Amino acid sequence: MSNESKKLGVIALTALIISSSIGSGIFAIPTDMAAAAAPGSALVAWLIAGIGVLTLCLSIVNIIKQKPELSGIVSYAEDGFGPFNGFISGWGYWLSAWLGNVAFATMMMKTLGRFIPAFGEGNNLLSILVASVVLWGLYFLVNRGVESAAALNTIITLCKLVPLALYIVLAILFFDVNTFLSNFWGTTSGNFEWSSVMNQVQKSMMVIMWVFVGIEGAAMMSDRASSKKIVGKSTVFGLIGLLIVYISASILPYGIMSQEKVASLPSPAMGYVLASNVGDWFPVVVNIALIVSIFGCWLSWTMLPAETTLIMAQRELLPAKFGELNDKGVPTFSLFFMTALTQVFMFTLLFTQSAYQFAYALCTAAMFISWLYVVLYQVKLSHDLKDSKQLVLGAIGSIFFIWVIWASGIDYFLMCLIAYLIGIVFYIQARKQKGVEKLFTQTELILLVLLVVGAIFAIYRLATGQIQL
Repeated sequence: MSNESKKLGVIALTALIISSSIGSGIFAIPTDMAAAAAPGSALVAWLIAGIGVLTLCLSIVNIIKQKPELSGIVSYAEDGFGPFNGFISGWGYWLSAWLGNVAFATMMMKTLGRFIPAFGEGNNLLSILVASVVLWGLYFLVNRGVESAAALNTIITLCKLVPLALYIVLAILFFDVNTFLSNFWGTTSGNFEWSSVMNQVQKSMMVIMWVFVGIEGAAMMSDRASSKKIVGKSTVFGLIGLLIVYISASILPYGIMSQEKVASLPSPAMGYVLASNVGDWFPVVVNIALIVSIFGCWLSWTMLPAETTLIMAQRELLPAKFGELNDKGVPTFSLFFMTALTQVFMFTLLFTQSAYQFAYALCTAAMFISWLYVVLYQVKLSHDLKDSKQLVLGAIGSIFFIWVIWASGIDYFLMCLIAYLIGIVFYIQARKQKGVEKLFTQTELILLVLLVVGAIFAIYRLATGQIQL
């Protein structure tokens, strides 16, 4: 990377953060939020989530400042808590990355279903077969070392942001205050009721956190900044910008139609919120833009899981096989392993009625593991450096992410642990390859037992029907 490309100011770096964080989730967020919460409760949820994500972003910024030699959030857990914790964080990040691709596939097929009804809700056999063709097409494309060109990224970004900006402007124009306030808290009495509001906040938390998946990479752009001093400022501005866009996309529909009507709109809902106001052309524009946007995200995120396992192999947290590169510099085995697992998981969507929500819930639950390690490392690092201000920041973040794992649905978290059973086998193999005699410390053994018990418990709950897909 040239020095010129690194010299980004506050505005440029903030714009990069916003552009790289907005994915497919925002197009479906009106219905997902309306199904969980009334407007007042949704605003409370955004406030809580905003504070939590802010602690994550500022923690990453501080860690970069204090430990510039560390590369990516996977290394934070290893540096702070040892190799097995580094594996847990990395495996969670890897899980989240390819499960996010399953969500992309489902949403793409569901959106195609608006034009071709045979695709249905994106989880029938035809949808899975077509998505599989795209999946393996991207595998062969990326395996040849082909990445999204700057021109393609520009087109995709425009397709994503232009209809989004148009949607927000039109939604403001058609916004009705009386409609917005008609059922503000979504409670029986119509007034603020703590238990009811917090129940709605809890239900909406997974929806909110899904759209923030990827923000952990924002602070990693610090090497492009003209000065380390602007990284924190740009991160805060970027988060504020994202919150404005996300909150606008999810809250404005409450002022156009009732919560019940928003919740019942076809998905992706963004185009249909304004259909009765501006005409049937708007859903078509939004859906086409979404398909193009998803393809771009899917292409970019096809390489990310393979790169994650490559880094873990280089750090000897996975067998050396995951780190082997082809003549194009691509980790072929890692890429194939991820693609094959994605393919298998796609077929499980035949058995769930809410395929997209199921996929992104698992993706987000897996990411929670890596995010939690970031703020826990922030606590440890700040304690070692005797920095009380940063210690409080990490403590708040730790409390938030422990709570959000529970609040968002502990069953999704438990199901992610099942995939750790496979990963642990690879981790043990990697440690043996390194020649380590004592594979686990006493603390790591306790953590290993908890992981295995959690995974077995999840399998039991699935087998007995206590977890509904």
